[in-house]
Amino acid sequence: MISEQEISSVAAVIQIAIAPVFLLAGISALLAVMTNRLTRVIDRWRTLERALAKMTDKESQRILEKEMKNQFKRGRYINVAITLATVSALLVCAVIVSLFLGTFFGKNATLIIAALFICCMCVLIFALGFFLAEVLIATRTLRKGLYTIESLIHFDKP
Repeated sequence: MISEQEISSVAAVIQIAIAPVFLLAGISALLAVMTNRLTRVIDRWRTLERALAKMTDKESQRILEKEMKNQFKRGRYINVAITLATVSALLVCAVIVSLFLGTFFGKNATLIIAALFICCMCVLIFALGFFLAEVLIATRTLRKGLYTIESLIHFDKP
């Protein structure tokens, strides 16, 4: 039979676990944004690849190849950001599990929980850094005027 004290302990852990669950929800939303950006990079790459195959003008090919390099770099950065954000989410899950395991087994898991949370935040900082780098590449590309390649090629309408 479960005692009232055990129920109170589990209830307290659930209350403590709410904050990491909200963090997990925030990371999930961030992952959705990042995945959407990766999808856009991939779509843009495919469009540029098709356009490059049809190009005969060397100057236009050079411009398209430069744009493709930028897209490749963006894809690499956003992929790293997605990986790091996913690792961060996994660390949040480990924090939540540690909270419950510490309570169930009556062990003081404070140090483990704190270490996991600190690691989670550090990894999330790096994920956001790579995300920021990808955004900066995208906006720099626009500022340099590479968007004018759209006048060089006719994009296929889906």
